[in-house]
Amino acid sequence: MTMIKLGQIAHARSGDKGDGSNVGLIAYTDAGYRVIHEAVTVERVKRHFSQICFGEVERYEVPNLRALNFLLHDSLGGGGSESVKTDAQGKTHGQALLLMEIPLPDGLSLSELIA
Repeated sequence: MTMIKLGQIAHARSGDKGDGSNVGLIAYTDAGYRVIHEAVTVERVKRHFSQICFGEVERYEVPNLRALNFLLHDSLGGGGSESVKTDAQGKTHGQALLLMEIPLPDGLSLSELIA
């Protein structure tokens, strides 16, 4: 099974929402959206951020933008003005999600998933 990093088929944006971070994952293509929709689950995101996300993870689907949006509750140590974390606004969480590896589905080539 071939593994790929999300950063090969999508880009991300992130920021703070109080004591949680908001991470948007946007696929480059329709085929890429179908792959991330299937592979990037709440459970996988929670596991990926297990060292920093101590609360619930919520997932919202935005198919018209080929995007998934994740809220990582209790991941910022109190939020921007209270936290002593280096990244108190969660700006690096999008980049961190792009490092997640997922399987490349059988029958698809990487070139079909990028713009």
